[in-house]
Amino acid sequence: MIIKLDNVSYYYKAYNDDGTVGQAMGVEGVSLEIEQGSFVALVGHNGCGKSTLAKLLNGLLIPQNGVVSVNGLDTAVKENIFEIRKTVGMVFQNPDNQMVASIVEEDVAFGPENLGVPQAEIVERVYGALEQVGMAEYAKRSPHRLSGGQKQRIAIAGALAIRPQVLVLDESTAMLDPLGRREVLQVAHKLNKAGMTVILITHFMEEVLDCDKVVVMNGGHVVKTGTPNEIFDDERLLEEVGLKPPRAVALAKKLAGAGFAVTANCSDAHKLGGEVCQQLTKK
Repeated sequence: MIIKLDNVSYYYKAYNDDGTVGQAMGVEGVSLEIEQGSFVALVGHNGCGKSTLAKLLNGLLIPQNGVVSVNGLDTAVKENIFEIRKTVGMVFQNPDNQMVASIVEEDVAFGPENLGVPQAEIVERVYGALEQVGMAEYAKRSPHRLSGGQKQRIAIAGALAIRPQVLVLDESTAMLDPLGRREVLQVAHKLNKAGMTVILITHFMEEVLDCDKVVVMNGGHVVKTGTPNEIFDDERLLEEVGLKPPRAVALAKKLAGAGFAVTANCSDAHKLGGEVCQQLTKK
């Protein structure tokens, strides 16, 4: 178990209409375990607590109730934060907000430089990270001249240069076009297959198809965890939390209901189309 949350709550300061100070819930009563090497998706509509939970995972936010532990280290203990942030790398929604240098290799080097890594090792880490995300040929380029998907891959390389065990992608595909989203997801799955724990925070249900576990959030609470198919099968839950299954999955359900013998929860539109065409030619 690399990350464990035990009855975790976090509230933001909010101002009431009369000017008094109150609270707005971020997350409440969240208990969750994340296995080493797994690929976990956190899903839910905007404001459900996904990003708050992400920031709790590496000590950017400290729980007001409950315990978040990373490799057995409590995030509320100040002396643990340095090690925790080396363990859990974060990549956020807008890649432009994460760029700190005018050259790609310098941007990727920012993290290990701040950790006091020796210069020779920094160079090795930077180019190793760029290779991992398929961006080594852009090392001397300006990040601001790259596409959105390329920028986000540079941001991921910056996190990888710290050598984390866990990579958290907090809505990292939200501002990208379909090509950029696909590029980032391919990198995430490649890293996961190499042994890295990946936590993907998203509201695009198509992105969770190949995850090991999906965690559904609503109103600051975890309302269900399960495999992608278990989540897609719970139509009532998806309706309640304002999510829709991937189009191919929804279409497969309708076709099955109309008497077509198609693969249950089929997520591959091309495969689904082939199955339908096969059956139509038999009739």
